[in-house]
Amino acid sequence: MVKVTAAEVNKLRQATGAGMMDCKKALVEAEGDFDKAIDVLRKKGQKVAEKRADRESSEGAAVAKINDANTVGVALVLGCETDFVGKNESFLTLANELADVAINFNTKEEFLAADFKGMTVAEKLVEQTGVVGEKLEITGFEKLEAPYVGQYVHINKIAALVGLSEEVNNAETLVKDVSMQVASMGATSLSYKNFDPAFVASETEARIAVIEKDNIELGRLGKTLKNVPQYISMAQLTPEVLAQAEADAKAELKAEGKPEQIWDKILPGKMERFISDNTTLDQEQCLLDQRFIKDEKQTVAQYVESFGDVAITDFKRVTVG
Repeated sequence: MVKVTAAEVNKLRQATGAGMMDCKKALVEAEGDFDKAIDVLRKKGQKVAEKRADRESSEGAAVAKINDANTVGVALVLGCETDFVGKNESFLTLANELADVAINFNTKEEFLAADFKGMTVAEKLVEQTGVVGEKLEITGFEKLEAPYVGQYVHINKIAALVGLSEEVNNAETLVKDVSMQVASMGATSLSYKNFDPAFVASETEARIAVIEKDNIELGRLGKTLKNVPQYISMAQLTPEVLAQAEADAKAELKAEGKPEQIWDKILPGKMERFISDNTTLDQEQCLLDQRFIKDEKQTVAQYVESFGDVAITDFKRVTVG
């Protein structure tokens, strides 16, 4: 049997991340040849990967990287099968090393085919599957480019990226806070303007149906019924709809006997309430319309405005599981 030195074993461990015993066995099988030993470990990984192909990589680690110029960011999830492996220090190190490579590619497919220490990223994942004994795969990949990009990672379970239209004073604080908002509140769109009309129509119908069903039970119990909104997004509040809402508000004030000379003071509040009541979808799913988590008295859009002439260009989010 070929004898291998501790130095040779450590060199293979540093190159592959495999355990000491696995590296020693691989070197012995390869008769001390370093490159052949790597192939031995890779083949072991392939066998394990084949056996665990139908497993779900529902755990893992979410990480994010920003380039030195703060103009490009990438967020990815390295998935595994158990939380135990996902929290392992060597696993987190691998996730961050992979992110360093990922930032140079635009798609997950390009990234998986990229070089990683003499093998492709895809091959590295197979190799590490043999090392840890669990299926490993990239379950999330997002890239963002903008004049200024920032990120926030929440306990390696959620990673978010936010882009700004330009770098401004305290840009780092702005993108971190908004990235935290993205991570926490899970917006799906930057603005209602990005909504598909069919989606808004379908969501409106579904939400109204739920409220009407709830009201049947509330009525049976003699409780106050929920308000059934006519609309759920600014995408539906056309100039004609808003004009009608204002006319209705004036008619209401007149019926209440309010002097016409004070209507201008009351109408803005009524219109603000009408818009708030009929834009629930925006408030839930549109980043700029959400209440800012650090100060619910203002929206995210209002918080961004406090930094001057700057806008959020885009955002990305990946999650474990």
